[in-house]
Amino acid sequence: ARLNGNIIDTTPLEFDLLVLFIRRKNIALSRETILETVWGISADLEIETRTVDNHVQRLRKKFDLGNQLKTVFKVGYRLEE
Repeated sequence: ARLNGNIIDTTPLEFDLLVLFIRRKNIALSRETILETVWGISADLEIETRTVDNHVQRLRKKFDLGNQLKTVFKVGYRLEE
């Protein structure tokens, strides 16, 4: 991925997560939706949704999205313009 012309190294999951947020900009996405879409895992399984939180934190740091990638209380996350 690139940011202001600079290459930013991402894992495949981080890249897929970034693409999801960009495609659904300004839409609040639940952790369960993110797990199903990016990881291909049903949220009905006993998978820890903290993994989503950890990947979101990494994206915020790598792409300086602290002001744009918002936590939506009791829902999940939203990438804002």
